[in-house]
Amino acid sequence: MTAARLVARTVRGIEPVVADEIATLHLGRVSAVAHREVWFDRVDPGPEVLDLRCADDVFLVGTVVYGIGRSRADLRMLSKAASALPLRELLTQWRRCGGAAQHPTPGSTRNDRRPPRSHRSAPLSGVDVSASFLGRRNFTRFDLEDAVGEPIAAALGLPHHSRRGGIAPPPGGLSWRVTLVDDRALVALRIADRPLHRRAYRRMSRPGSLHPPVAAALVRVAGARDGDCLLDPCCGAGTIPVEAALAGRGLSIMGGDIDRAVVAIAAGNGGDAPVGWVVADAGRIPLPDGAVDLVVTNPPWDRQVPFAGVLAGQQRRFWTELRRVLRPAGRAVLLLSDMDGQLPDAETTGLTLRHRYPISLSGTHPEIALLRAR
Repeated sequence: MTAARLVARTVRGIEPVVADEIATLHLGRVSAVAHREVWFDRVDPGPEVLDLRCADDVFLVGTVVYGIGRSRADLRMLSKAASALPLRELLTQWRRCGGAAQHPTPGSTRNDRRPPRSHRSAPLSGVDVSASFLGRRNFTRFDLEDAVGEPIAAALGLPHHSRRGGIAPPPGGLSWRVTLVDDRALVALRIADRPLHRRAYRRMSRPGSLHPPVAAALVRVAGARDGDCLLDPCCGAGTIPVEAALAGRGLSIMGGDIDRAVVAIAAGNGGDAPVGWVVADAGRIPLPDGAVDLVVTNPPWDRQVPFAGVLAGQQRRFWTELRRVLRPAGRAVLLLSDMDGQLPDAETTGLTLRHRYPISLSGTHPEIALLRAR
């Protein structure tokens, strides 16, 4: 069987983390790392590709077309390429990757991202396309979507559900993704029935809730080992502790927040995940000195959620407490909005910066910081 070409879409800045995850999970051979993309090949593709947690989504590559300029006439070239897609081979690979099982019958519900292998899927409801491009063009994203979606739908004998006019496509269809950067257009088929970043466990959210793949990347950067004790003292809706639990490394995990209602949200999202939830002030962590191996957190720093409790008036106390509960040589991984402004306080308490990953997230540009306790 021809090797499947796949591409994982990522948050800008964590592409190396996703590439490492693909390699560590033996999901394929990474062939290229680009802006928000990690390309990899797999000879015998299977549902394991949906186990990626640091990626926003994963697709089967249909085709790559070069020479797409600004003119609407260039869309004819893209339509021609879409008409020539090897659809039979792509759909075979899509099924092998679990794509067919991702389309439940109408009225059914799923709590997990991947259903049992024995699940029977419903007939496909149609074809839909989501597109994006960089730079100015003489066409809209809807023109781009229709240029690809219409010939694919015609070739498959399925209806094309255009997103023009803000109409969401019905569930249970083949979802395609088109990205146009410079003159290169990528046409790819989504494997799952929804983007991987839409976690089933996230039943409730709150302002400042962390994007799940970024939370998973924080845990991965921390380098957790079996038996490590991991703490998130600013757990919010619980995304980091839940992602740590789902990493499957036999960790002892604690998530804390000063707001009792927020901890209830986190516990609800966590379900039966092995996490100890506690109402606690991050400026007065209820743990003895050197109790944890890892601190992984997204501190508020007065952005969407203001500091409360001890930290409302003594923000430096955050670093003092973080260093106190970390064992010697313990690691802290944080998402920081002002790395250069916050590092001096961290370093004076005995934490040394080992690595930093600038990322782009929802129009902001924070950094992932990996620090080690001296």
